[in-house]
Amino acid sequence: MEITVNGTPMQLPISVNSVLLLVEHMQLVGKRIAIERNGEIVPRSQFAAVALSAGDRLEIVGAVGGG
Repeated sequence: MEITVNGTPMQLPISVNSVLLLVEHMQLVGKRIAIERNGEIVPRSQFAAVALSAGDRLEIVGAVGGG
């Protein structure tokens, strides 16, 4: 399945079919990130419930700390 992440096409195994599995696949577990899927923010509590489909466009941003 092909999706677009941060403007770059990404080919995913068929088993990566939810936002949570994408986070695991991209090794982002435990990171402070926000995800937008097709223009809508995905709450962290919904990562497992939100299915991915071919053609989805995701934006993933990480929090940057500083002082």
